[in-house]
Amino acid sequence: MASKNSEQPDPNYPQLTVGEHARIALNVARMAKRCLAGENADRSDLERNVNRILDRAHKRAEKNRQ
Repeated sequence: MASKNSEQPDPNYPQLTVGEHARIALNVARMAKRCLAGENADRSDLERNVNRILDRAHKRAEKNRQ
């Protein structure tokens, strides 16, 4: 049985800073709150924010690899 520490990180998921983790957690919590408001609540702005954070992390990872 392999331990969690021996697993390789997902290459499609960039390393995030503490601040990025916090911003993503905040946006996910806000998305959950909007889901509780009803099916017609629009979450697209929050999803775009999360995608932007992940895109910046991907760009930073690419820059650090070079």
